[in-house]
Amino acid sequence: MDRLSKANLISSFSGLAGASCAFGVFDGLHRGHRFIIDKAISYAKEKNIRSYIITFNVDPDEFFGRAGFKKIMSNDMRIKALSECGADGVIVLDFEKMHDLCAEDFLDEVFTSNVPEVISVGNDVRFGDRAAGDISTMQKWAREHGMKVHGFDLLKVDGSPVTSTRIRSLLEDGLIEEANELLGYPYTLVGNVVHGRGEGAQMGFRTANIEVQSDMFLLKEGVYAARAHVDGIDWAAAVSVGVSPTFQDRSSANVEVHIIDFEGDLYNDAIKISFLERIRDMIKFDDVDELIDRVNKDIAHARDAVKI
Repeated sequence: MDRLSKANLISSFSGLAGASCAFGVFDGLHRGHRFIIDKAISYAKEKNIRSYIITFNVDPDEFFGRAGFKKIMSNDMRIKALSECGADGVIVLDFEKMHDLCAEDFLDEVFTSNVPEVISVGNDVRFGDRAAGDISTMQKWAREHGMKVHGFDLLKVDGSPVTSTRIRSLLEDGLIEEANELLGYPYTLVGNVVHGRGEGAQMGFRTANIEVQSDMFLLKEGVYAARAHVDGIDWAAAVSVGVSPTFQDRSSANVEVHIIDFEGDLYNDAIKISFLERIRDMIKFDDVDELIDRVNKDIAHARDAVKI
């Protein structure tokens, strides 16, 4: 099979035969996910065979509308990040078309025509209708079809498994540095700049206002030091997450970014924000002067904290 396209994605299952694969949803693509993916890629290099990452186009919890579910990454971000992991390709399965297949039928559908040499998964893997399939289901199917299963215990940091659930909890508590340690990179949001109140510019600190969709609004409200990526350039930034109590009666944007030393118009542009440190909680200020003084202190803190 020829090398894949620039996006490094494929939409069919052809080429899986004799390959080394990693399988999972991989929300957040954290260190535990990378551990399993790297095992699949290393095996492929050792055996001189191709490597693939198999995932779904949507998170199952998202598809079923689990109450309160929030994603670490958007689906597009997740699949793009997977395509940059070093595998020969990413196979994106349509979850809507496959969610009601029993575990054995799911394995038949994906692998029977092109049985991989090996598939790498976490030992907690679940798949098939009602998530009834597990590692033992996969191992039984593999024995019958000449495929190996490499099951791995969850990577542990500080004595506890690295999971997307654990990272979501840290983000919800505002523990950004601890979350970043488990992710292996700074937690990141991408959004389009929309028109805001315009009051920031009047006070001496322009902000880019971003509306983040509800299932991506995971980070605890507060003010953060961050890195803003705009048109290929990184800038230090102070970011307010959540609607400020001072402006809650006239604001809809839930992320406001002051990009330090940046000049220019960002309306309708997409910017990427990588969060590095939590500076403080949201505060309701008694007057404008108090607000300006506090925001200037936040900007100075972010300038010192963010290394560009």
